[in-house]
Amino acid sequence: MRLVTALAAGTLSLALSACSAGSLGSSDDEGGGKTEITFLTNNDPSNVKVAEAVIAAFEAKNTDVDVKLDTRPQGSEGDNLVKTRLATGDMADVFEYNSGSLLQAIAPQTNLTPVTGEAWVGDLDPTFKQVVSAGTDVYGSPWGAIVGGGIFYNKPLYTKLGLQAPKTWAEFMANNAKIKAAGVAPVEQTYSETWTSQILVLADFHNVSAAQPDFAGKYTNNQAKFATTPQALAGFQHLEELKKAGYWNDDYASAKYNEGLNAVAVGKAGHYPMITFGVPALDTAAPDNVNDVGFFALPGDDAAKNGVTLWEPSGIYIPKSTEGGKLTAAKRFQAFIASPEGCAANASAAPVGGPFAVKTCKLPDTVAPAVKDLSAYVDAGAASPALEFLSPIKGPALEQITVEVGSGIRGATDGAKLYDEDVKKQAQQLGIKGW
Repeated sequence: MRLVTALAAGTLSLALSACSAGSLGSSDDEGGGKTEITFLTNNDPSNVKVAEAVIAAFEAKNTDVDVKLDTRPQGSEGDNLVKTRLATGDMADVFEYNSGSLLQAIAPQTNLTPVTGEAWVGDLDPTFKQVVSAGTDVYGSPWGAIVGGGIFYNKPLYTKLGLQAPKTWAEFMANNAKIKAAGVAPVEQTYSETWTSQILVLADFHNVSAAQPDFAGKYTNNQAKFATTPQALAGFQHLEELKKAGYWNDDYASAKYNEGLNAVAVGKAGHYPMITFGVPALDTAAPDNVNDVGFFALPGDDAAKNGVTLWEPSGIYIPKSTEGGKLTAAKRFQAFIASPEGCAANASAAPVGGPFAVKTCKLPDTVAPAVKDLSAYVDAGAASPALEFLSPIKGPALEQITVEVGSGIRGATDGAKLYDEDVKKQAQQLGIKGW
């Protein structure tokens, strides 16, 4: 899975938007001369809300196209569904899926329609363009904002206890001790949805990169491992340490993502490790408390190198199985998502979790405090891309392994070793040299 289940962003493509109904082809027409296409995205309630708003805005401008929304589960179940539907030629006409390393796992050059020559591609953020490309071709427009991984925290609780956002792990643990003494769960975990268990490992990569700038290259070339690189092992150790300290919420094994967001927003928990794509979801999980949630980067050992790990948005893709008039309509929908109007529809449905990945899209004047906190890191240059945007290798079993470590079933070192084996399988499947 890809942690970026975020929201819509993009650039303007007047040429595509000007396509006429007659260019769509009569074989795909529905009643009234409309062409019907399907759009598949993940089933997070906030994400669905945004998808519905974007579809409504697109259909209002493109009255000859009818977009039907379809949803899939998040995490590994949804990932497997996408791969199965692509393999069987049964994929939706347009779909949302991971950018970065896991995009390569669905063989974009074989399964997806390239959009390299579309007008809106020129306005994409260069880093985003890179993570939705294979070879010389671009395949996706951005579904969401650039987001940061770290810790959501309850601002009123911090004020009440006189706490400051920590810059080191030791300071973070000291804050946790004070929060527990106040009778509040220090750190929320939501293992009912296993993908959420990965954040303490993945969001720690800025600290890995700050200490070992060449780690990503060595990792890709099978010259560095999580279990034998102290800075990379630290993420697994954080899970083990927090569990042993008794800092999890009592229902961590059964709690769900939206329950975790609600807990940190209303003050039932002091912290929730998460990526800022959760800001829009806060509007669904705790609409009256969005402004009570702040954000800080995952602390490391060196306060002078404190900074945030960044994720690019997921992508909107068109499978090669989409043809004829449906392909024309699908490209128009993809281009609308990559436009200022698409961004506006996004922002009208839910708060955005970070800056958009397209030059022509601007953040609303009023954004949530957590987004302002993230922007401060980005503006200061205290940020690094997540490992999956520097390396094509990401083991698919990480979320199961981090659940085991966070539950006390497996030790940190054993978990890291197991993940190194998972990574090896992925690298071999991708045919990367040296594995």
